[in-house]
Amino acid sequence: MKYDLHGVILEITLACNMKCKHCGSSAGMARENELSSDEWFTVCEDLAELNCTNVCLMGGEPFVREDWYDIAWCIKDLGMNLAFVTNGILVPNVIKDLSILEPNVVGVSLDGTKKTHDYIRREGSFEVALEAIDLLLAEGIQTTIITTLSKTNFKELLDIKDTLAGKKVNWQLQIGMPFGNFDPSLVISKEEYYASAMFIVKEWSSKHSERISVVGAHCYGYHSHLLPNNKTWKGCTAGINSIGITSDGGVSGCLTFGSNQLIEDNVRKRSLVQIWNDPNSFSYNRNFSKSQLGENCINCFYGSSCEGGCNSTSLHLTGKMHNSPFCLRRIEEQLFQVKVPRRERQRKN
Repeated sequence: MKYDLHGVILEITLACNMKCKHCGSSAGMARENELSSDEWFTVCEDLAELNCTNVCLMGGEPFVREDWYDIAWCIKDLGMNLAFVTNGILVPNVIKDLSILEPNVVGVSLDGTKKTHDYIRREGSFEVALEAIDLLLAEGIQTTIITTLSKTNFKELLDIKDTLAGKKVNWQLQIGMPFGNFDPSLVISKEEYYASAMFIVKEWSSKHSERISVVGAHCYGYHSHLLPNNKTWKGCTAGINSIGITSDGGVSGCLTFGSNQLIEDNVRKRSLVQIWNDPNSFSYNRNFSKSQLGENCINCFYGSSCEGGCNSTSLHLTGKMHNSPFCLRRIEEQLFQVKVPRRERQRKN
């Protein structure tokens, strides 16, 4: 079967000017022997050969790397869409370059009120992030705010919304997972997870002219009984139409698995084209069968199509793939005694 590569995350360096408490990569220092400019150019050429559509540069902090601009131009010159994820600190230094590059989107992290954001990231980083957002918007660059939810900031969703009021931004919520720097005791509960999903749905349904476009990352959703627009999940995309590449060349279906887990190969050993086209690559998704579903999902009516939800969430919370406990449908049935439709009961039987 041929797989079409749509989206790629390039971790161009693990170096970072912050040491965030939720960082799954434990970023700070660059990896030993990170890919050179020429090696990244080769990776980009392979991506173009694979007809990749979207490439996002991140870190660490991408703008810490001196040749980030050259790598970004290589992506643009090869006809692919360009994006960035940044903590915002260096945006004032690079805003003119970004304006010339015209990225499709720049993601800026914002994790709570000033006190909370600065606690998670570093003193003064809240004001810096807001300045970065304003600079990007002033240049007409589409900007997405990225908030990683934990027990530290869960109750501040409305405060963050107020902070963003009037700004023409998108807002993505994602769940903090227990790996890297993240304290496992700070993972939100199922009830908190469901409440944040309801917050997203409420924003979708708002008629207010200043409504912010809020979305959940892949760790959200899956066939809710009660909430609308959660019935289109078709399984984890890692190795199906998306991948991540670490700064030293490791190829993974998704970097949120943890940068040293589920590495298929390294671009220094084989070309990215060879790795992607290898029928043995990404077997956990490409060769999925319902028998791989864990105990949370094996009896679900949607198991064969949903494939157990987000595999990163599943792996970090249960130790196995295709078994996410953060499923709206399952939570509704457990917490709210939602009745399973007759057709689903018949399928299970």
